[in-house]
Amino acid sequence: MKLRSILAGFAGGVALLATPVMAETITIHAGSVVADADSAPSGPATIVVTDGKIVEILDGWALVDGSSQTVDLTEQTVAPGLIDLHTHLSGDPSGEYWRSTVTPPEYYTLIAAKNARLTALAGFTTVRDVGSRSDQVTQSLRQATREGLVPGPRVVTSAQTIAIVGGHGDKTSRFLKHVGDALGTDFTCTGAVECAEKVRLASKYGADLIKITATGGVLSQQGRGLEAHFSAVEMKAIVDTATSLGLKVAAHAHGARGIEAAARAGVQTIEHGTYIDEQAAKVMRENGTVLVPTLMAFQGIKTNLGTGFYTPVVEDKVRAVGPYAESIVERARKWGVKIAFGTDAGVFPHGQNADEFALMRKGGMSDQEAFASATTIAAQVLGLEGEIGRIAPGYSADLIAVGGNPQDDVTVLEDVSWVMARGRVIN
Repeated sequence: MKLRSILAGFAGGVALLATPVMAETITIHAGSVVADADSAPSGPATIVVTDGKIVEILDGWALVDGSSQTVDLTEQTVAPGLIDLHTHLSGDPSGEYWRSTVTPPEYYTLIAAKNARLTALAGFTTVRDVGSRSDQVTQSLRQATREGLVPGPRVVTSAQTIAIVGGHGDKTSRFLKHVGDALGTDFTCTGAVECAEKVRLASKYGADLIKITATGGVLSQQGRGLEAHFSAVEMKAIVDTATSLGLKVAAHAHGARGIEAAARAGVQTIEHGTYIDEQAAKVMRENGTVLVPTLMAFQGIKTNLGTGFYTPVVEDKVRAVGPYAESIVERARKWGVKIAFGTDAGVFPHGQNADEFALMRKGGMSDQEAFASATTIAAQVLGLEGEIGRIAPGYSADLIAVGGNPQDDVTVLEDVSWVMARGRVIN
């Protein structure tokens, strides 16, 4: 009898767990809705959200049966949540390249959680994080924001970056050998076979995409120029292996020939693109490669020049790229390269991501084009165009409220008053 009672109690518990939770419905009354970059603003409208999905958009301010909450945004314009394709959530601006030798991953995880909330409050409900400070930090953050344990955006992550030995992205550069050995070099490689192995290793540990440093970089401690790092054979092996695993490749690239080589190898996006020229742009167009210009990164690093924030080798590189950084978008547009939104947040303080829009407009993009770059176009880059980037039934409830129409003035996105990410209001 005792055993029968225990089993009956267990069965009752299982039945309770299996009982469907009542769906939560939230009603949003909007002064206007901009469904996507190509749609005219509506008049007053009601957006119905159930269990994190948009289920209906109604004209006027309707009463919805079964709604558990009504959000009053009748004086605001509701737009799709924004997408930043180039962030580093686990880091804040720092010239202290040695910090990785003394900082445990647990601290980077806390930094990432802080920055996730700041990023979401700025209106960015999805980010692509392309370079984590430590193993498993952004993979853990991805799960925590998905489950609602940490307020923040949807996280698509490359985790750590694949680099050449001693190149930009090799976190052991400039340290004594025994220190470098202790830090480990899991994601550096030489030769096609080893580089393919690193892609498989990144996939094994949960990367959503592959990030490589196809050229030298500005903030690393080696000063050997900003041209191609990987050989053509190595980059092709990386892209082919990633493709076989269903992963895209993002390539940090400054120098024109490095941009060209990465695009020819088949990478999906070029990050930065500082010295893009007509020949590199032609190869990008032919291969459908998208530019993510990260203009805010250059603004961020300029503010620290001459302050002792950076080492002399980094200062020299910052000064060298400055004049070219101002015209990246202008040159890319002239040569017909597709542009998507990304900022390099972490090089400058998180939460200022939307300042990128004004810089894109300064480079010749219209307000509507800049808005599209962070919504529909960025969603296409992620392969999530059926889920995010617009307001429509069946899409994730990733919504923001602003004081005007971003199609007419994209800088209204610098002042976001309300955010919902995957149906959860971010506070």
